[in-house]
Amino acid sequence: MRGDKLVGSNKAQSYDGVGCSAKEGNKPYSVLMSVYAKESPEFLAESLRSMLVQTVPPEQIVLVEDGPLTSELNAVIDSFCEQNKGLFDIVTLPKNEGLGSALAQGIPVCRNEIIARMDSDDYAFPTRMEKELAEMSEYHLDMVGSQIVEFISDPEHPVAKSDLPIDQQSIVSYSKRRNPFRHPSMVLRKSRVVNAGNYSADYLYFEDWDLFNRMLASGCKAANINEPLVAMRVSPDFYARRGGPSYIPHIWKFKTEQLRRGYFTFFQFLGTTIPHILVCLVPNSVRSFIYTKFLRKGAK
Repeated sequence: MRGDKLVGSNKAQSYDGVGCSAKEGNKPYSVLMSVYAKESPEFLAESLRSMLVQTVPPEQIVLVEDGPLTSELNAVIDSFCEQNKGLFDIVTLPKNEGLGSALAQGIPVCRNEIIARMDSDDYAFPTRMEKELAEMSEYHLDMVGSQIVEFISDPEHPVAKSDLPIDQQSIVSYSKRRNPFRHPSMVLRKSRVVNAGNYSADYLYFEDWDLFNRMLASGCKAANINEPLVAMRVSPDFYARRGGPSYIPHIWKFKTEQLRRGYFTFFQFLGTTIPHILVCLVPNSVRSFIYTKFLRKGAK
């Protein structure tokens, strides 16, 4: 049996269970995830388990079903809801709308001010939330992420790791060129997400960077914890597939909007857009080389 099920609803449900302690640095939080039909049931189960065994566990998990799912995915979700009664709120969308739209509809259902993002095929290390909540509380932050590692089959044997900026000034500067956060590692204040306009469905592949830049522009305080707290799953040809001519209209739309808003200067726009388009146009083998040798660190 599933948890509270909402069809395109923006109303949070009541919760009768015992949530996390509200002491400083250990406040109740909601996990926000989206899943669609092409996801692996095994990966979804692993991702959910990694959040359930956090040293500071969630008070709520909001799972947005982005369109009809397979029977195997439904079985996984039903099992987790049955074993964790009162923890899950399920938002069902009649058709697949994309990540930005799905998350935008999940945000209002989160009943806690603190929201942890998680992807349905990634893995959170057990102390992720403990460390991110402590960081958010100690420095009065509105958005906290971390370094991540990328893995193919086992989170304990990564193939690459991130090298993201960690302090406010560096994050803002970096955000003019590249995304300064890894989406599945993020912990956000709901009120600041809403005040910045929530997720948008207008920028496919750039939903997170768009929101983060709007939040930073609105004065949100941010940091990245300088250790990997989340492992992101990648396929063997992941880097090679991050581009192609079909990406270019989406790149152009997102970055011209940043220019229009005044977040990018004209020269920042040129400096970030031209290289990005060129990387999309090169052969897959070259693009894979660029990502693995220049845009990622090797992981030991």
